Amino acid sequence: MIELDLQRASGAAAPDETDFQRWCELALRQRSGDSELTIRLVDEAEGRELNRTWRHKDYATNVLSFPADVPDELLDIPLLGDLVICVPVVEREAAEQGKAPAAHWAHLVIHGCLHLLGYDHIEDAEAEEMEDLERQLLAELGHPDPYTDEQPETGTARTPESNT
Repeated sequence: MIELDLQRASGAAAPDETDFQRWCELALRQRSGDSELTIRLVDEAEGRELNRTWRHKDYATNVLSFPADVPDELLDIPLLGDLVICVPVVEREAAEQGKAPAAHWAHLVIHGCLHLLGYDHIEDAEAEEMEDLERQLLAELGHPDPYTDEQPETGTARTPESNT
C-alpha cells in the first residue's frame, strides 16, 4: 500500500488526490511492501527556491525528487521520500508541448517516483531504461509516449521537460 501525503501549497488548479494516488501506485508497484511519500504542490517562488538550494539552478523546475536518506532501521514507517511539483511549470509545459495536462501530470509523477526508487537519467543507458519504463506505465494509463517528436493531441513538437 502507498500512503500519500498530498500538500497543496499552491493555489493553482491541480489534479485531485485520487489521480496522484493512482499514478504513485502504478510507478511504485514494483516495490514490495508499503511505502510512504509526500507530494508537495508549489508555486514558482517556492519551486525556484528549492531548485536553487538543492540543485544550484536559479529557476523553478517541474518536479524535484528527494529520496529518503534515513536507514530503514531508524524509521517506524517505510518512508520513500518527497516529490515537489511546481504547478505553474507543469501547466505551462503541457501547453507549450501540446500535451494533455493529465498525461503530463501523470508523466511527471511517475518520473519523480522512479527517481525515488533509484532510477536516473544521467547516463544514456540509465536514461533509456527509465524512459522505457515511463512509456510502459503511461501506456497502461492510455497516455501517449511523452518522448515522441509529435504529440497526438495537437501535433506540436515535444521539447525537453525533465529537470530532475
